[in-house]
Amino acid sequence: MNFALPRVDGFLNSDEAALGAQYLQRGYVIAPVADRVALDRLRDAMAGIAAKHLGLGTSRDPGALLDDIHGSVEAEALNALRMAVINGVNDLPWARQVYFELARPLLEAIVGNELAMQRRLNLSIQMPGDDSSLLAVHADVWDGDSPFEVVVWLPFVDCFNTKTMFLLPPEKGGEVEARMADFDGGDTDDLFAAIEDDLIWLDVPYGHVLLFNQNLMHGNRINREGGTRWTMNCRFKGLFSPYAGKRLGEFFEPITVRPASRVGMNYEFPDGFRE
Repeated sequence: MNFALPRVDGFLNSDEAALGAQYLQRGYVIAPVADRVALDRLRDAMAGIAAKHLGLGTSRDPGALLDDIHGSVEAEALNALRMAVINGVNDLPWARQVYFELARPLLEAIVGNELAMQRRLNLSIQMPGDDSSLLAVHADVWDGDSPFEVVVWLPFVDCFNTKTMFLLPPEKGGEVEARMADFDGGDTDDLFAAIEDDLIWLDVPYGHVLLFNQNLMHGNRINREGGTRWTMNCRFKGLFSPYAGKRLGEFFEPITVRPASRVGMNYEFPDGFRE
């Protein structure tokens, strides 16, 4: 008997079906954030923390301060800045909820409405010409992540060309994975060279959010553009979908548990009940 999955669109509305089809075909979706004012608030808070850490004035435009930060910090001091900023942001009681709300329509269309969210936000800062913040080509699922996870990638400056991340589309990725044994004994540079012509460099301007399939090969290269890249990323998954190395309660936290699920999780059969 064939127990194939139902048709992809099921009972989804037309907008959900279109987003789902795009995600399945491309491996990602890019859309305007759900609340631009909230995004600006998060960016401004981040810029304020960075300015305080570096002893800079706060009168500058926050976006310009972030984009030009390479003029105020040396590469060897970059990680200290990154840690100061991300720790400061994670200490803000509203930051994670704002982050979720910015991508909520995409998450509910692509993942579902009962979600688990990574407990801490991550931050990447990539200055022009700096090779200390590179992420070699990889797929997160190869390193113990659940294939049910997605990544929400949020830029705080315009990200394009080498100032952004790259992704290998699903069709091409499947072809490469089918011959991964060919790369045995090589390194990630060999893998990158083999897929470079097929990579998509994702253009994500400020005010937009990227949700991508972390099962696909992705990474970044040296930023050859004129400004510094500031991006956050955070993992989400369906609350009841299978977990892998990153566990619920340790790495993930439930954020949108529905009443029927709470009832079911708390239900206990009466004493002496026998089916």
